[in-house]
Amino acid sequence: MTAAVSDDGGRPTGDPVEFTDGSATVLVSNRQDVPVDEDALAGLATTALRGEGVLSFELSVSFVDTEEMSELHAEYLGERGPTDVLSFPLDDVDGDGVRLLGDVVICPAYAQRNNDDLAAELRLLIVHGVLHLLGHDHEDEAERAEMWTRQERYSGIRVDGTGEVREAAR
Repeated sequence: MTAAVSDDGGRPTGDPVEFTDGSATVLVSNRQDVPVDEDALAGLATTALRGEGVLSFELSVSFVDTEEMSELHAEYLGERGPTDVLSFPLDDVDGDGVRLLGDVVICPAYAQRNNDDLAAELRLLIVHGVLHLLGHDHEDEAERAEMWTRQERYSGIRVDGTGEVREAAR
C-alpha cells in the first residue's frame, strides 16, 4: 500500500488519505484523537476484500470521535449513544468497472471499551464493517457463525457466539 505522507506529526487532520494497491483504493479520514495505524487497517481491509473475491474497489473508512458516532448512530439507526462501527453500503460500479463499496465508520474511543488490545479490536471492526458492506450479517445463528468465521480468518480475532468475548485466534 502507498499513502500520502504529511508533516503534521501524525495528528489527525480529517483530510482523507488515499491508500492504493493496484486497483484497490481505501480512502481514510481520521477525525479523532486516539492513535490508529491507518496503513495497517487499510491493508487489512484490502486483504479481506480480496479474500472475498473483490479485486477492484474503492472503500471509504472514517475514524470518528464518540460525539460524531453518536450523531450517526441516532440519525441512521435511531439509537442513542455511540457504537463501535457502522457500515453504509453503496455497492455501485463506476465507469472503469471499479466497485464502489461504501463507508465503514469506526469509533476507536468507544472500541477501547470492548477490548484492552485496541489494535486487535480495530482489526476486528474493520473486517466486520467490510463484511457488512458485502452483505454479510449476524441476525440469526447461522449468519452469525458464518460472519464470525470470516472475521476470524482475516482479523485473527476470535469472537464468541454473542460477539462479546474476543481473543487472539490461535
